[in-house]
Amino acid sequence: MENGNKSEQMLLTQIAEPAPVSGSKVTVVGVGAVGMACAFSILTQNVASELVLVDVMADKLAGEMMDLQHGLTFMNNAKVNASTDYACTAGSKICIVTAGARQKEGESRLNLVQRNTDIFKGIIPNLVKYSPDTILVIVSNPADVLTYVAWKLSGLPKSRVLGSGTNLDSSRFRFLLSERFGVAPSSAHGWIIGEHGDTSVPVWSGVNVAGVRLRDINPKAGLEGDPENWNKLHEQVVQSAYEVIKLKGYTSWAIGLSVSSLASSIIRNTSCVHAVSTDVKGQYGIENEVFLSVPSVLGSDGVSHIVNMNLTSEEKAQLQKSATTLHEVQVNLKW
Repeated sequence: MENGNKSEQMLLTQIAEPAPVSGSKVTVVGVGAVGMACAFSILTQNVASELVLVDVMADKLAGEMMDLQHGLTFMNNAKVNASTDYACTAGSKICIVTAGARQKEGESRLNLVQRNTDIFKGIIPNLVKYSPDTILVIVSNPADVLTYVAWKLSGLPKSRVLGSGTNLDSSRFRFLLSERFGVAPSSAHGWIIGEHGDTSVPVWSGVNVAGVRLRDINPKAGLEGDPENWNKLHEQVVQSAYEVIKLKGYTSWAIGLSVSSLASSIIRNTSCVHAVSTDVKGQYGIENEVFLSVPSVLGSDGVSHIVNMNLTSEEKAQLQKSATTLHEVQVNLKW
């Protein structure tokens, strides 16, 4: 307050210096549709007390910052800042990376990998430089391979580098299940694991409502010869992102809400289980160093545990195939 004007000094009497870091500071890198949906969800759900936006487009960055700031009256007065300089991210508990080349209509997420790897070389080291104790949440596609890339570039422990992975795929799956069951999405339980992409694995053996397993009612659910064609739901999950991109040009709101839920679990240390991309070497017979999604416990230190799912032999084989697909992409990366 010493540097404030006379009116400020008359209005308030300073008795202590304000804390320089809030403890729940979140950085979002990239102010495209996905980044802003993440930022908006985090603010409206009161996940962070301080939000920082980073991008190379200075004008858009300033405009997005001002637009959010003008709405703070209607929220819990979180602090919102933005800069092209990574110094503003210092002390971030979580750094969410959404920056990168956008997926085009009909383009597979894996086709994006080298372009976005090169972009990450300028992002990840800067984030870790200013926030060495941060947790990195990778949203840019292909999310699984780029989570591996971020881990390699960051030097952080594996537990503190995770990808948004199939948290969204699982939400899409639960929505589609809920439509067929006639219950709320939160009451339809099912998981999509593996790659956030075309080789994702639906865990049909675990689909249930209130503990009543679909497979106990229909043993062929999700398998060939299923008279009820449940596997069409997984096909819809895989195609849904492509469909949304075709219809509106990009996906945004669902991934923003998904990432906000991950940030909330980390900051509030909830130990909630999410399908996130994490290192799975040694799990389910996977021998290579790959990051893919399995149900994981999230808390203030990132991924604390991996849930050991009781997969069928078919599901395990599909997961191993997903891991092999990702590893084949990783070995061709140019560092």
